[in-house]
Amino acid sequence: MAARIRYRYLGREHPFQWLAALAGAALVALGGAATGLYLITAGHHVTGMDNQVVWGLPHVFAIALILAGSGAFGIAALAPRLAGPLGHPWGRLGTAAAIALLLGGLAILLLDLGSPQRILAAVWLNPLSSFSRNIALYTAFTAIALIHLGALIEPRMRRYVGITGTLAALVALLLALNVGSIFGMLGTRPVYGGAIMMPLFLASALAYGTAAFALVWQAVLRSQGQASPPAATAWLAMALLTSVIATAALLVLHFLTLLYQPDLQEAARFLLIDGGAYPILFWIGVVAIGIITPTLLLLRRPARARGRALVGASGCVLAGGLAHLFVVIVGGQAIPLQIFPGREVTGAGFDEEAASYVPSAWEALVGLGGVGLALAILLLALRVLPLTVKHLPDEARSMHADSDPVTRSGSEAGEPAPS
Repeated sequence: MAARIRYRYLGREHPFQWLAALAGAALVALGGAATGLYLITAGHHVTGMDNQVVWGLPHVFAIALILAGSGAFGIAALAPRLAGPLGHPWGRLGTAAAIALLLGGLAILLLDLGSPQRILAAVWLNPLSSFSRNIALYTAFTAIALIHLGALIEPRMRRYVGITGTLAALVALLLALNVGSIFGMLGTRPVYGGAIMMPLFLASALAYGTAAFALVWQAVLRSQGQASPPAATAWLAMALLTSVIATAALLVLHFLTLLYQPDLQEAARFLLIDGGAYPILFWIGVVAIGIITPTLLLLRRPARARGRALVGASGCVLAGGLAHLFVVIVGGQAIPLQIFPGREVTGAGFDEEAASYVPSAWEALVGLGGVGLALAILLLALRVLPLTVKHLPDEARSMHADSDPVTRSGSEAGEPAPS
């Protein structure tokens, strides 16, 4: 008999819990929006940024959310083909999470640019501009995500899931690569490492997206009083572990490449040894918390089947991801620029000294506001769309069923999956 999967609308059985979560997320989002408007009117001199460090903590949050959205969309696109009976439920939830994460990151960028109307200049497509390409990719990402979500939910569109899933995987891949190209192609910042930033950001996107999706999935299960299916949890944990190891390998290659080039050895030493807070953040935040800890948590097969281990590892990956982006983005700008090699340069800015950047509380509020907005959008989507599983068959728990669970139902009656 075909497997049945029944979907539900989150928040109907426990509306006060859902309202409390939505109110908290909305409050954080409104705080970030109000802070962003204050920065626009007061000027960015109230932040810790200056003429050398122009991408500060808000950009770290924004890029983390965008990369996480890209990675979550990749998981959502591949899940119906790779994750067995949970593929379609994960596809729905992952796509909604991807849209929310992207919009949260874009909201931060809009508020952090100082004058949001300037973003209209990038609407005119210029293939040579990474920022202009990003506008096109953001638009395509959102459109394809909405279409893919509709194909997963609406029975009449179900025949197109394969096509929309392929487009979703492609746009997720292109977005992560293009974000990496923004840094890799900055000639004035050779420490970013050139073309290696593209695969590094792609691996990072998969790690952040898998971690973010895992936290969302586990939170939904716990809100419904459901246990975490061991085999499905192990599958997702293995995907997270693989992406973390890939990120670590590319990160090692990145710094080995920098150390191999004599003109970049001082820059590498700045980030790894001599840069004050940046080496501390790298070795503790990136290496210890973001790579070693989740690897140890998920290395043993029995641990990968436990929801607590997955939640702990996912939280460490996201914390380490923020640290990694801070070191790469902010640390890469703080490194002294040698505009005129062999000459002594003096002046109010770019005096070949390391930039002193301390993030302000205003910047932290803007970044957290984007996170709050992403959570609020996701909570609203969970309330109005059938994204969560009401009943998980035994064969779905074992991940060995051959049927394709594409049932759409908000009530008790499930629709048998097609053979």
